[in-house]
Amino acid sequence: MGVFLFLFIVMPIVEMTILIKVGTLIGALNTVGLVLLTAVIGAALLRQQGLATLLKANQRLNSGELPAREVAEGLILAVGGALLLTPGFVTDTIGFLCLIPGSRHWLAAQALKRMVVAGQGSSFTFTAGQRGPFGGQGPFGGRERPFGRQSPFDRNGDIIEGEYRDETEHDHQRLDRNDDDSPEKK
Repeated sequence: MGVFLFLFIVMPIVEMTILIKVGTLIGALNTVGLVLLTAVIGAALLRQQGLATLLKANQRLNSGELPAREVAEGLILAVGGALLLTPGFVTDTIGFLCLIPGSRHWLAAQALKRMVVAGQGSSFTFTAGQRGPFGGQGPFGGRERPFGRQSPFDRNGDIIEGEYRDETEHDHQRLDRNDDDSPEKK
């Protein structure tokens, strides 16, 4: 309740107070122009930083890494962009802090400290049909799943058996392979 009170009651009052004080100092038209200027500069900065973050995320995905930091930075960029489009100097200041790379990296690091990312396990189990980890019963006690039978493999109670081999190339294997191919060893 405290966050909503701050966002929807206290923050607009603070913004209006600052806008009125700035308006009396530099004039109403200049204040409106300044708010529009911060929105235009913020949109350009958001576009530039957003594309850079997207390219970094794409590079990490292509190299087989999880782009968790880039996803966090993308969310911070979205929040910063929304704050820059909101009229007011306090929201513009917070929005610019979200768009500046140094403060954005710090905010993303703080957010990632509080997140838990599930890693990839060393084994893979796939069960189709009526058998499963609950001995023929679903986790809710019944024989059916909570939303009924939905897997295409459940139609006739068929069980599909197969084997699986992990062919993921790990970093140390890739480095060993690159060392063997180096011209110095040939």
